Formats: sequence, C-alpha cells, structure tokens
Amino acid sequence: MTSTATQITFQVEPEYGGKRLDQFLVSKLSDVSRSRVQQLVSQGKVRLNDVPAKCSLRLRGGEQVTVLGPVSPPPLHAHPQQIPLTIVYEDDDLAVVNKPSGMMVHAGAGAAEDERNRGTLVNALLHHFQSLSQVGGELRPGIVHRLDQATSGLIIVAKNDFAHRRLAEQFSRRQVKKRYIGLVHGWMKQDQGTITSTISRDRIRRTRMTTRRSGGREAVTHYRVRERIESAFGKFSLLDLKIDTGRTHQIRVHLSSLGRPIVGDTLYGAPHQITGNERASGSARAHPIKPAISLSRNFLHAAALEFTHPRSSEALGFSCPVPSELEDFLARLQQPPALKVAIIEPYHEK
Repeated sequence: MTSTATQITFQVEPEYGGKRLDQFLVSKLSDVSRSRVQQLVSQGKVRLNDVPAKCSLRLRGGEQVTVLGPVSPPPLHAHPQQIPLTIVYEDDDLAVVNKPSGMMVHAGAGAAEDERNRGTLVNALLHHFQSLSQVGGELRPGIVHRLDQATSGLIIVAKNDFAHRRLAEQFSRRQVKKRYIGLVHGWMKQDQGTITSTISRDRIRRTRMTTRRSGGREAVTHYRVRERIESAFGKFSLLDLKIDTGRTHQIRVHLSSLGRPIVGDTLYGAPHQITGNERASGSARAHPIKPAISLSRNFLHAAALEFTHPRSSEALGFSCPVPSELEDFLARLQQPPALKVAIIEPYHEK
C-alpha cells in the first residue's frame, strides 16, 4: 500500500482473485463500511489500473486499486416531523422538554438520509416550534446539551441564538445543576461519594467510553444511595446522582468503573436478562423461582434541572417524575412493592 495526503493505492494480492472490488476495499480500509465504499465508487473516487471502477467488478489479482479521497456523504438537514412532545416549560427564548427513552436527540452517522434523520428530538422540535437557534448548525438546531438515546428526562432547548449562547456559557461554567435517578446492580460500598475518574474513548470498542486510559477528560459525578434493594433478582442500589461535567456516557461509565453498571445498560456490563433465584429450605443450592426479567432501556432518568434564564437572569428549576416503565420495573423487584419513586429532594453535598 502507498498513500499520499489525498489518496491511497493498494496492490491486489493473488488471494483476492475472484472477490468483488467493494469486498476488497472493506477489508483494506479500516472503520469503513461497505455502504461507504459503495459511495466512494459511485462518486468516482475509486480507480482500477487508473480506470473508474464498479463495485461489482471481480478482481483477478495483481491490479492496482486507488482511492482518490474520502467519501463525501450527502449533507444532512434536520426536517420537521410530527412527533408528540412533552413540554415542561416554554417561553420566547427557550423550552424545557421531557425526552422519552429511545429517542435520539439529533441525527447521527448512517447509510442514508432517512435512516439518519427520522424520529429524533430535533425533528419533533422543528415541527412544534418551527424556529430554533442555529448556533449548533443545521443538524442540531436548538440543541444546547444532550441526553443518551436510552436515557429519559429533561433537556433545555434554545429558541434563538442569544439564548443558546447564554445557556451554553452556563454549561461551560458548570452553573447548570443536573440531577438524575439511576438504578445499579449490587450495593454501593458507601452511602454517598464522588467519582472523579477521567473519561476517554475506548480504543477497541469505539462506541464505548472508558476510565482506564490516561490523559482523559475531567469528569465529576456525585452519588447518594437512596435505597438498597434486596430482591429475588439480586441486590440493587437506587441512586440520586449529580454531575458537575457533561462527558459522553459519564454516569454510565463512572458507575460501571465501580462494578455497578446501570440496570439495562448492556454496553457497560449489565446483563441482558436478570434471573430470579432463592435458596430452597435446608439446601445450599439456588433454584429459579421466577422467569427472568429485563429492561429494554437504561434505568437512568434526568429528573431535575436548575439554571438561570438567559434573558431575565431569573433562577429556574424544573423536575419530572420517573417514567412508568421504570416504576413498574422497581415494583417487580420488590415484593410487595414498597417504593413509588417521586422526584428527588434537592441534592445537598456534605
């Protein structure tokens, strides 16, 4: 293989004889999907012996394949889409929305426009509000901060650029107070504490973050045990959480680093299914007593937000209850159900 700043050339080895050109390039170009290779070919950026090539072409071995440059995906533009929204607060400058689990905040990378840009919070916001701030660009209008797709709860939306910049400044200065409720596997060793491990992108699994690499970004998560649960499905800790920083997957990776993954968060070590068991009387063996249970989302909810209004400087605070699917899951853990989760009390650090 030879390369310059703008192109890469491969010599086709004999063992690739009979293979399609797109299959060959997928094996040679790291982190490039077959659909992306096909886009490269359709844009005329792949040549075989200096002649424009087709994906379906069968190689013989010995040819030169040249990739002239990176693929240029079609531009993404967020489009209005009629999707129900739960609006907690709204004025001329901003709105506070309760995002459901399963909804992406804005479009991400994908193979086609429809796949990347449907069903997002941005699509719903554009339909409902029509006009949003443009500081974040055409793909992220109004978006000042984000929540993970599988996390529910409160998110602030900026309606104009003035509000967006003022709100972004508050986030940057760590003046916005963000509080969450989470359920983790096992019992926390301490009733409360602070996790300060730095966070980096995982080198092997790029969809994950990690605390195990040096040189990561500062991240601070405070937790307080709200309840320790011992059930037929094992031990769990219900936590009040407060974050000073907003790193990608911060709460999830921090708790996982303690061996206490968020329930439902299979990316960071939670089981897909939780098996019930109980010791039989007079026996040391554990026997299943109930069908396994599972949660199709992460048990993590952005329960409260406090910030200053970008125009009036008024102190604002909002809260939203835990979704019914999380309450139902807690009820299944407890026999009889003894906990109805309401909004947490203001978090006071000692």
